[in-house]
Amino acid sequence: MPTVAQSQSSTETDWVSRFADDVIAESERRAPGKPVVVASGLSPSGPIHLGNLREVMTPHLVADEIRRRGHTVRHLISWDDYDRYRKVPNGVPGVDESWAEHIGKPLTSVPAPAGSAYPNWAEHFKATMTAALDELGVEYDGISQTEQYLAGTYREQILHAMRHRADIDAVLDRYRTKKDPAAGGAPGKGRKPQQKKADEAELEAETGSGAASEDDGSGGSAGYFPYKPYCGNCEKDLTTVTSYDDESTELNYTCTACGFAETVRLKEFNRGKLVWKVDWPMRWAFEGVIFEPSGVDHSSPGSSFVVGGQIVREIFDGVQPIGPMYAFVGISGMAKMSSSKGGVPTPADALKIMEAPLLRWLYARRRPNQSFKIAFDQEIQRLYDEWDSLERKVADGSVLPADAAAYARAIGTAAGELPRTPRPLPYRTLASVADITAGAEDQTLRILSELDPDNPLTSLDEARPRLDRAENWITTQVPAEARTIVRDEPDKELLGSLDDQGRESLRLLLAGLDSHWSLDGLTTLVYGVPKTLAGLEADAKPTPELKAAQRSFFALLYRLLVSRDTGPRLPTLLLAVGADRVRRLLGA
Repeated sequence: MPTVAQSQSSTETDWVSRFADDVIAESERRAPGKPVVVASGLSPSGPIHLGNLREVMTPHLVADEIRRRGHTVRHLISWDDYDRYRKVPNGVPGVDESWAEHIGKPLTSVPAPAGSAYPNWAEHFKATMTAALDELGVEYDGISQTEQYLAGTYREQILHAMRHRADIDAVLDRYRTKKDPAAGGAPGKGRKPQQKKADEAELEAETGSGAASEDDGSGGSAGYFPYKPYCGNCEKDLTTVTSYDDESTELNYTCTACGFAETVRLKEFNRGKLVWKVDWPMRWAFEGVIFEPSGVDHSSPGSSFVVGGQIVREIFDGVQPIGPMYAFVGISGMAKMSSSKGGVPTPADALKIMEAPLLRWLYARRRPNQSFKIAFDQEIQRLYDEWDSLERKVADGSVLPADAAAYARAIGTAAGELPRTPRPLPYRTLASVADITAGAEDQTLRILSELDPDNPLTSLDEARPRLDRAENWITTQVPAEARTIVRDEPDKELLGSLDDQGRESLRLLLAGLDSHWSLDGLTTLVYGVPKTLAGLEADAKPTPELKAAQRSFFALLYRLLVSRDTGPRLPTLLLAVGADRVRRLLGA
């Protein structure tokens, strides 16, 4: 198996290597002798979907390449579990509109969905993502922002931000829509209602860590404050700072939700957090992040990444990470994913129907700025065909360098190879067999052992975990009306209506069953019958007339076997039905 280093011809064809070069050089410039730090952020505000996974896979692949080169690297994943609970997502089992009463609380203070084994909302949604990352071979250091804030880890950074609140306000003000003085507003302060809605839409769209959780902290008659306390009574962040003294750090706030008011000393108070557009750059400086990607929405003026670059430099004396804007990830047949809308596929969902190396490959083979779709529909069969073709090219040495690099990154990490299927039979074949047998293991083994009589499968374990993924795809993603049900009895009416050519085509097929009883043999047979009827040689090139005759013959077989015009690939279907039953259904 080629290594990544052996596979790449140049960094021009391998985006991961190019970024690894840049990150190593930047780390040596900023922090020589220290571990390279890359970062991701995930907000467990609901199901963490496959679009969010790009936030992790992009730095993971770069970090893994850096490890392969012998450098020490830390991949930080910040769980933004101290963000506010913004809305009740749709389509989440065990959740109803009663969860709306928790809007404004930290995610770790919101109850988990009914029936969950986890102590709160954040831990419930973190758990499935953590398991998926483990299966994908992602090595990382997880950081709970709830734990960080409640432990007072960022106390000095918070006090620093409060001392420099006017400077932060000035940076943010460069991007706020100015009010028209003639309309009664002070120039340079506040946002028009339509701009506020636009800002909220932008925050809603961003897929980076915590991006949708907060505004920039503006508002309140006492001036601008980049810090939001969580209410000491109702736990919500619907609070307004009414005064703050820099010397004593005495802070007064009131809660607009419950009317509670409180005076605290910020140098001793931990129940609150910096607003998002200040929090993110603060952490860049605090953690020394060299590389962190961000969603394409961050490229807009006033977005968190753009503003954060100025705040980290001007306020926290730090440097913005390098990193690409990454494009959206879609699902075949679905619009752009949004966690708040619910019902979107997660990495855990994808790993139920595809093996981890395949899912890794989808993220490794595309540059971050290229969008792509993940197939949950019939396209998954074509995707697996493409993957198997790539494996054959790797084996025979005909693979292109960039494709070889993506393949090497897909099947393993610097720590070693990921678990793989010992005998990777075609996914579409396994799906067809699972469809026809309804998961009956004895029948499945019989059919799969007949695919290649010269090298028969002796145990289903040889075909796992790919077999299990194909079975899951059939049972969870294929509609019931599209499932294959083999007829119990011959269709006597259809058999009786056949003309001489139709009857002869069936005779030729049945006559060749025994001598062609393998996947390759039956493929040759079903394509060869129409050639024989047309007086052509077995190796005759397809013509429009021949293709039409083959389609007509295939449709006849499908109608006689499964009462439809289409179905699983005929060679697989014939093997699954069995020779004796095929003979009976075809009127032998």
